[in-house]
Amino acid sequence: MKLRFGRVESYIHEKLEKEKLHFVLLDPDDVSPEEASKIAQMCEEVGVDAVMVGGSTGAEGEVLDEVVKAIKESSSLPVILFPGSHGGITKYADAIFFMSLLNSRNPFFITGAQALGAFTVKRYRIEPIPMAYLIIEPGETVGWVGDAKPIPRHKPKIAAAYALAGQYLGMRLVYLEAGSGAPEHVPNDMIRAVKSVIDVPLIVGGGIRTYEDAREVAQSGADIIVTGTAIEKAGSLEEARKRLESLIKGIKG
Repeated sequence: MKLRFGRVESYIHEKLEKEKLHFVLLDPDDVSPEEASKIAQMCEEVGVDAVMVGGSTGAEGEVLDEVVKAIKESSSLPVILFPGSHGGITKYADAIFFMSLLNSRNPFFITGAQALGAFTVKRYRIEPIPMAYLIIEPGETVGWVGDAKPIPRHKPKIAAAYALAGQYLGMRLVYLEAGSGAPEHVPNDMIRAVKSVIDVPLIVGGGIRTYEDAREVAQSGADIIVTGTAIEKAGSLEEARKRLESLIKGIKG
């Protein structure tokens, strides 16, 4: 039986046939609906491919609803939820990365939160996109909150083994996460090792701030590059635009 993708997942695969992709992650705990609206509009203008919304803490309820609604009103980009737990779901989003934190010490973040959120995703008719989520050292806040056993930066084969296991478990994306605000992005040799063994798209996020960072990560094999802190902490919309344009140039060439 042929695998059937939803609208957003189909959009991702169709775009990946032509180029690498850039997603911007916005945390409702760090941006107001008004700020999110302006950033999303700017993202669409400069060539960002989708907006992810979520965070490790506080990204749920009315705060999440209002941020996602503001993004949808100002942009036609797909809005994909990136939940820290089962509370990070809103009916206003287009899709959700239905992810399992495979290297967590706590079963709650592997299957527990997913079970608690599953009926909500179905009721809201949000498109679920199964994803293997792996925390790489240092892991930052998400590593601590998710009770992860971060994969050592100098052990690319461990990351590759987890990634391949995720694919064999039926997950259709693999995400290597160094953590929001990480001092360095996922090592290039680790990205190459993971990409060499999986057949599904590879996402890399955390610690990607510059043109050089984005170019290295893309050339090492990442299909989708996620940036968040670099945009949220820009200081002004004009500075955020400059950073986005530089990052996109590094990713897409």
